[in-house]
Amino acid sequence: MNLWELFVAFILGLVEGATEFAPVSSTGHMIIVDDILLKSKELFSEPVANTFKVVIQLGSILAVVVVFKDRILNLLGLQKGSRSAYRSGPRLTLVHIFIGLVPAAALGFLFEDYIDEHLFSINTVLIGLVAGAFLMLAADWLAPGRVKAETVDDITYKQAFLIGLFQCIALWPGFSRSGSTISGGVLLGMSHRAAADFTFIMAMPIMAGASAISLIKNWEYFSIDVLPFFIVGFISAFVFALLSIRFFLELINRIKLTPFAIYRIVIAAVIYFVFL
Repeated sequence: MNLWELFVAFILGLVEGATEFAPVSSTGHMIIVDDILLKSKELFSEPVANTFKVVIQLGSILAVVVVFKDRILNLLGLQKGSRSAYRSGPRLTLVHIFIGLVPAAALGFLFEDYIDEHLFSINTVLIGLVAGAFLMLAADWLAPGRVKAETVDDITYKQAFLIGLFQCIALWPGFSRSGSTISGGVLLGMSHRAAADFTFIMAMPIMAGASAISLIKNWEYFSIDVLPFFIVGFISAFVFALLSIRFFLELINRIKLTPFAIYRIVIAAVIYFVFL
């Protein structure tokens, strides 16, 4: 394992951590940084490179767990003095999470092979980046004047399900899970922060489940030779995801989605005019 390979692992972890939960599309950034510039599949076999991307995604997921650890314990009824996670009332419960997960999980299960075979290309990602940007602009421009859900505890079951439908859009690479669901939440009358909190909490189980299945399938590629590559990427993704999530949540109610939408259009233009 040479220094260049470890540097590649660090940079890819940085890109994954910084973009996975921001509404800018981690897929689009990975295409620019890895597929076009760093080309990790030329350093390692394609299965190892793909397994590495699962590992760094787990680093990002761990960062969400750290940021929302108190909320997670409360949902599971494990936090001292917390009420049951299933008790009705004006608070987020596991039922909200489940309702929000069902639409995209069902659609993803039915069309996983089609998506992998036909939608993972630079052209489809460009479409997703631009279309997702316009959805985010629409959310800021068309948001209801009165916020119905100021915090994540004010979300209704109906809102949770409708946000789950918006999450289905993110099955198209480049749309961004957080971009789709935060936009959907804002259009449904939620504050930007409430929509972001629900998005990140809802992302944990579905991302962790998908990553765990991928790791089980690709466990044979964890060898001593590539372990430093995986470890550096995992730590890098965790650290930068932690910083990114906290920074994003602090600012989202103030800056809203428009700056991210403009950034997405710029990134799409860069991919198209510079790399294609």
